[in-house]
Amino acid sequence: MTKNALMVFTRNPELGKCKTRLAKTLGDQSALDIYKYLLQHTANVAKNVEASRYVFYSESINNSDIWEHAYFSKKLQTGNNLGERMHNAFQELFDLGYQKVIIIGSDLLDLNETIIEQALQKLEHHDVVIGPAEDGGYYLLGTKALHPKIFQNKAWGTETVRHDTLNDLQNSNVYVLKELNDIDTFDDMKHYNQLKPFYKAHD
Repeated sequence: MTKNALMVFTRNPELGKCKTRLAKTLGDQSALDIYKYLLQHTANVAKNVEASRYVFYSESINNSDIWEHAYFSKKLQTGNNLGERMHNAFQELFDLGYQKVIIIGSDLLDLNETIIEQALQKLEHHDVVIGPAEDGGYYLLGTKALHPKIFQNKAWGTETVRHDTLNDLQNSNVYVLKELNDIDTFDDMKHYNQLKPFYKAHD
């Protein structure tokens, strides 16, 4: 077993239940198709990272999807909100003996393995690594120990999450990665040529 663990949090890709802000503009089917495209990108990136890889499902574990067993161990998220679910996932992997644990989002076309590997490297000399998203959240969070406070009392899904998280980490040595754009709305995705086939009718 490696000392590093990489986990992906993912919603089960179901019609009408993912990328709801995109769906308001493009409809449920296009939003689902875009989300599946983003998931495949994330899986392709994660496969290339030297770490034990985990995918944590929101609803149920799917044993025959893009998260191949050759590359990913599969688990279920537990908890009443995103903070609880992340806390429990970090706790579970630290309990398994990992020394560095990183979580990434699954809706970023700009994320690549170099950025994740940089995060693992920076954890050698930092307590926490965070990847800021343009919307005020974060796309990556990496730690060497559990920090329960950062998963509590957050307005998840809002522009205050990263600020409040960094505020909780004032006494820790934090490395901040470059800012990336995660895709939640139509405006977030318009400049990606590879996504144009999904919205030509709305251009």
